[in-house]
Amino acid sequence: MRLLILLASLLATPALAATPEAWDEFRADVAAKCGALAPEGAAATVEVNPFGSERFGAAIVTVQADGGVVERMVCIYDKQSRAAELTTPFAPG
Repeated sequence: MRLLILLASLLATPALAATPEAWDEFRADVAAKCGALAPEGAAATVEVNPFGSERFGAAIVTVQADGGVVERMVCIYDKQSRAAELTTPFAPG
């Protein structure tokens, strides 16, 4: 009976958090994939959100476009498929 109670409590416990190394790998992959989506030839900076949401990673991609205009976009990274997409730039504000 004790074994049954122990097993039930283990199944009800949430999964353990990822290791620090796994989070570092996640952030590096987000940075690489989001950086690769930046317009070619533009100097881009990628600011990765450390953990993202439950399903997605996120980063702010900033590029200096022609004429010195700075453009900011959001990169969305699917944690399951590891695919990244880049939004269109925010309107200058």
